[in-house]
Amino acid sequence: MQQDAISAVELQQATATINNILGYYNSKVVGQPFLGAAILVSMMSNGHILMESVPGLAKTTAAKVMTDAVNGTFSRIQCTPDLIPSDIIGTQIYNAMTNSFENKLGPVYANFVLLDEINRSSAKTQSAMLEAMQEHSVTIGGQNYKMPDVFVVIATQNPIEQEGTYVLSEAQLDRFLLKVKLDYPNPACEMEILNRIENGTLSDSRAVASMQDMVFLQNLRKRVYVDNAIKKYIVDIVQATRNVDKLLPPELAQYVRMGASTRAAITFMEAAKAVAIINGRGYCTPDDVKTIRYAVLGHRISLNFAAIADGVTEEQIIDAIIGVVPTP
Repeated sequence: MQQDAISAVELQQATATINNILGYYNSKVVGQPFLGAAILVSMMSNGHILMESVPGLAKTTAAKVMTDAVNGTFSRIQCTPDLIPSDIIGTQIYNAMTNSFENKLGPVYANFVLLDEINRSSAKTQSAMLEAMQEHSVTIGGQNYKMPDVFVVIATQNPIEQEGTYVLSEAQLDRFLLKVKLDYPNPACEMEILNRIENGTLSDSRAVASMQDMVFLQNLRKRVYVDNAIKKYIVDIVQATRNVDKLLPPELAQYVRMGASTRAAITFMEAAKAVAIINGRGYCTPDDVKTIRYAVLGHRISLNFAAIADGVTEEQIIDAIIGVVPTP
């Protein structure tokens, strides 16, 4: 069904809201502008985001800042090996007064759920999040509970430590709309962080938008026009990840163990729509697709052990694929 074209007034309202949110984010988080935009894309797409970095690079701060910006409800779950599914989704509690069991929802029931160090939780606990992440609902005692209209899981993981961790499976990784890798800030940014902490900038939290604004942005994103040429470009990129032996030089193709799934193509289209709105347009361009290429494909392309040994990264493979796929 053909969607109504997005009006200039709607784009103006969306741009004002987005500028308020990103402006607030940049006033709190230093040196990670792409992370703020990526979290906003996840919020607009009602998808989930995985952040990967060593500790202390503002992953938790970024999640809390974006939640405060839209006045959403926030839950933080510190993942540990002894965490069990009921600790996340909830359980049945016996009420002695009524001689019956009552369902008690867990911390997963919030607009924004931070799963800190998700790879420290067991596979059983990780899988407990699948229903909530994919179906936007949880089941306790046979009763189904729908998640809020705006529901985003923000997970973090530390790639350095391996002891006491459980590697996320491909099925679990695929549920994340985007994955963002963070690096250390430069000296100027680190100095600015110290200055902001000293003058109290980081302690002042306020809402610059509302959940109604987020629902508006979500509905607007659905109406963004995506031409068939852009859809074909997305499909060609995803197909190329599965046929690297035919498209890439042998010295690169040898490192790819598995390409991206169809969900990657869906993610590209949905996330590119959000990027278009952030850029003030009601239609997608090839640049919108390229902007999010690492975040969409980085965790969906699987490399072999030889790539790790030779220092070949997913980003190198993605850039090579983008280079050989014709841009419309």
